[in-house]
Amino acid sequence: MKRKSLILILLTLLCLSSFGFAVIIPALWLRLRPQPPPLSQTLFQGVTYQRLIRHSPRPMVIHAVTVDLRAEGIRLLVTPGDPKVERPLKARTTTQFLEEFGVQIAVNGDGFTPWYSNTILDYYPHSGDPVSPIGFAASQGVVYSLNTDDQPVIYFSRANRARFGLPIGKIYHAISGNLMLVEQGQSLPIPQSEPQPRTALGVDKNGNRLIILVVDGRQPGYSEGATLTELAEMLLSLGAYQAMNLDGGGSSTLAMERNGKAVLLNTPINHGIPGRQRPVGNHLGIYAMPVSPP
Repeated sequence: MKRKSLILILLTLLCLSSFGFAVIIPALWLRLRPQPPPLSQTLFQGVTYQRLIRHSPRPMVIHAVTVDLRAEGIRLLVTPGDPKVERPLKARTTTQFLEEFGVQIAVNGDGFTPWYSNTILDYYPHSGDPVSPIGFAASQGVVYSLNTDDQPVIYFSRANRARFGLPIGKIYHAISGNLMLVEQGQSLPIPQSEPQPRTALGVDKNGNRLIILVVDGRQPGYSEGATLTELAEMLLSLGAYQAMNLDGGGSSTLAMERNGKAVLLNTPINHGIPGRQRPVGNHLGIYAMPVSPP
């Protein structure tokens, strides 16, 4: 009986495709990797990055990008969409968005539909599949999704002014979240939630600084995610006066440009595989200039 079991195990291993090994071995390695060290650096003119490490109440790796919206060369971009079709967006990963549009910083945006994830082979959307954002969305003055579910919205003017709730002048860029976390420098009453990967946006009191916050999750021993209450506290500590939660879970992805290529700043997790990105609906991108040499 033992011999038959051993033969069955060996046959199973032999039947594993190269694709299977390519998925399983990196996933096991990433689950066992140690947390990285804390980090603080200037990525581009007006753009700083912090990697914050926590061990309590659980392991967390936190990524915070702060953008000075008044800095020279800073421009914003929400993924363009086509308002003339039923599903105005083509799904992209965050790194695909960054490289396609040439931005220097990119983060995932609205929730979107349709979406399902049954297995690594049975999911929607793939890159290029049509999707619709959940909430109000606009890019370069073109509104391509209306706010049918009363989602919170952040607006960006052509002059890089940011405000939640109401546009500043004519609508230029807009992207939606699913829950306001901070108002007037105070954490809002937030429903209880489990630790998850998170993405959030915040602005300071004058609307001059944009805060992009991503927390890695679902990676035991490395980063196990944050609750919404913890996320609000993090945003307040970073100087947010208003802030909202964006699409999270397997969508949470933050990337930067380096030498013309996209580099992940966080470790997204999709289909349970750390480092695997999910194609999503829209994104928020930041154009920025290189740091001046000393």
